[in-house]
Amino acid sequence: MKLAPYVRLARPQQWVKNTFVLPGLIFGHALGEADKVAAALIATVAFCLMSSAVYALNDVFDRERDREHPDKRRRPIASGQIGARAGIVFGLLLAVAALALGSFASPVVAGILAAYALLNLAYSLGLKRVPVVDVFMIAAGFMLRILAGTVGLGIAPSTWLLSCGFLVTLFLGFAKRRAELARLAGDARRHRPVLDAYSGPFLDGAILACATGMLVTYGVYTIWPSTLALHGTDLTLTLPFVLFGTFRYLFLLRHRGGGGDPSNQLLEDRWLLGSAAGWAATVVLLIG
Repeated sequence: MKLAPYVRLARPQQWVKNTFVLPGLIFGHALGEADKVAAALIATVAFCLMSSAVYALNDVFDRERDREHPDKRRRPIASGQIGARAGIVFGLLLAVAALALGSFASPVVAGILAAYALLNLAYSLGLKRVPVVDVFMIAAGFMLRILAGTVGLGIAPSTWLLSCGFLVTLFLGFAKRRAELARLAGDARRHRPVLDAYSGPFLDGAILACATGMLVTYGVYTIWPSTLALHGTDLTLTLPFVLFGTFRYLFLLRHRGGGGDPSNQLLEDRWLLGSAAGWAATVVLLIG
């Protein structure tokens, strides 16, 4: 058995999304608690395994459509490097391993992982074809990651963290659909049926609304009295990184054909990666 196709099927480049488990440690002032740090790292690895399980099973379900896609046809299942039965077994093994590992973090984390798996099952079996609902389902998956890193570790999540997290994931979700619509053009519906219900102007409006809400919410959070009371400092120094990252992403989406895969976009664009790293470093410096 060749290992490389299974590694590609797991899509480790997408694991960067699971860092959404970690902000709760910082904003909850738990970086100095070794047990919570260890549990958060375990939960992150468990989400990596569960997300890979979801990717594997999705590729099995979508293998016929993927074979007609200009990029997805190279995936291990669609290209025939891995059979459908082997893909299902691989996905189920990853899911079981994720739940087992998550239980070491806490029973709550294991429950959230199970909810994440069910959410993605519902998405794959039909909800991905319902416009707007499909993007909200993607955002819900990210919110479960945030909850795993807060509630799952016994850290109370702030409404600010939840609000900003939800808005940024909606922004990325609608941007992904806009990029797919532009990339696939006349073949959009054949490759992803829900794209037939979307239009460029609608998606542009949704992206603008989410970006505006995200920036306003985060901007107010950085100077809100409760932020100063909780952290002992305001967070205005982090705002330029958020502004730059948002506008850079919009630029790549509209003028460089980007936005189709947020994880790859982050890892491939040094300016976007720099803004994310700068934001994280500044947050840790101020409150970590």
